Amino acid sequence: MENLRLYHTGFLTIEHPDIHYGRSNADFGQGFYLSDSEAFSKRWAKQRKGCDTVLNTYDLITEGLNIKRFTRDKEWFGYIFRNRSIQPDTFAEYDVIIGPIANDTLYDTFGIITSGLLSEKLALELLQIGAAYTQIVLKTEKAASQLHFLSSEVLNPETLIPYQKAVKDEEKAFQQTFAERLSQEEL
Repeated sequence: MENLRLYHTGFLTIEHPDIHYGRSNADFGQGFYLSDSEAFSKRWAKQRKGCDTVLNTYDLITEGLNIKRFTRDKEWFGYIFRNRSIQPDTFAEYDVIIGPIANDTLYDTFGIITSGLLSEKLALELLQIGAAYTQIVLKTEKAASQLHFLSSEVLNPETLIPYQKAVKDEEKAFQQTFAERLSQEEL
C-alpha cells in the first residue's frame, strides 16, 4: 500500500473535498486537484482581498484505487485537449489521475491548433518547454473517501512573495523560449 502526502491551496480549510466543484474544462477534467509538492502548492497559491490563503495537507491511501499516470506525451496532450474542449472523459474508469500540469500557454497553443496554424506534433514539442510539475486529481468519490485531511495552515502573504517571484521568472523564461521556438517554424 502506497500513501501519498498531498497539498491543496485555496481560501478555505477543506477537510472533505468535493470532486464535483470546479471547472470541468481543467487539464484532467472535473475533480479535486492536488500536488505532491508543498513548495509547488505555495507557488500555486493565490491571494484574494479579505481572504486567507490556506495550505491544506492530506494523505491519500492508494490501495484499491485505479490510478492513471501520464508523462508529457501524445496521450497526455490528447487527454488535456479533449478536457479543455469539454469532450467526454476518455479515462472515466480511473479514480485518480497523475501527470504534468499543462502550462497556461496551453490555451493559446490549442487556439493555434484549432485555427489550423500549428500542427499537433509541433504543439506537443512546444509544450515540452519548461519545468514539468505534477498534479494529482481525485476523480471519484472512492478516491475522495481515501483522502485523509491532516492539517491546514494560513499562509502569510509575505512568505508567498518569493514563490510568486519564482513563478513570474519561470513564466517569462518559458514565454521567451516558446516564442523563439515558434518563430523558427514556418506557419
